[in-house]
Amino acid sequence: MMRPMKADLSIAHVLPPPGAHRLLIKNIVCPQCIRVVGEELAALGLQVHRVALGEADVSVPAGAAPDWAAIRSRLQDAGFELLEDPRDQLVDRIKTLLVALIHYPPPGPRLLNYSDYLVEHLEKDYHYLSHLFSASEGLTIEKFTIRQKVERAKELIGYGELNIAQVAQQLGYSSPAHLSRQFRQVTGLTPTGFQRLGPASNARRSLDSLI
Repeated sequence: MMRPMKADLSIAHVLPPPGAHRLLIKNIVCPQCIRVVGEELAALGLQVHRVALGEADVSVPAGAAPDWAAIRSRLQDAGFELLEDPRDQLVDRIKTLLVALIHYPPPGPRLLNYSDYLVEHLEKDYHYLSHLFSASEGLTIEKFTIRQKVERAKELIGYGELNIAQVAQQLGYSSPAHLSRQFRQVTGLTPTGFQRLGPASNARRSLDSLI
C-alpha cells in the first residue's frame, strides 16, 4: 500500500532523482489530483518519488523500461493525459505555472508581471510562448490568466472572509474596480452581485475544466 503523499503545490524547479523518469501530465491542478495520480502510478508497480502540479517523478524496477502504453492508458482512464509532444509540454507548463501562482501563491508580495515570470521560469522568449499558447489553446495567455484570477476571486468571495477590496488586493489588482471589470467580463456579474447570490450559487468550476 502506498504511503500517503504530501501534495507538492510548489512551483520551484526540482530535479528528478538519478535514474528516475519525469512524466509531464495534463490536469494535475489540485491536491486531490496529486493524490490520485500517485495512486494510479503506484498501481502500475512504479516507484513514485514525487507528484506535483503538472508532473511526476517515477522509477521502474532495475533493468526494466517504462511501459508507456500502460502509463498512458492508466492516466487517461483517471482523467489525466501523459504529454509527450514538446510543444504540448510547454503549453501545459505555462498553465501549471500560472495556476500555481494564482491559486497556490507562495508567501510574500503578490507577483504582478506574469510575462516576466514565465520567461524567467521557461527560459523562452515571451513572444514565442504567447504565439504557441494562442495557437494551441485558442485564447491568449492574458485571457487564460484573467479566467484563473476570476475563478480564484470567486473562491475567495465564497469564503466570506474578505471584502471585495481585500480580494482585489490579494489577487494583485490595481483597484476593486479593475477586479470588477474583469469579473463581469468573465461571469456577467460584478463581484458584489455574485456575492449576493449566496453560497448555493458560489460553486467554483473545477480547475481542470478551466485548462
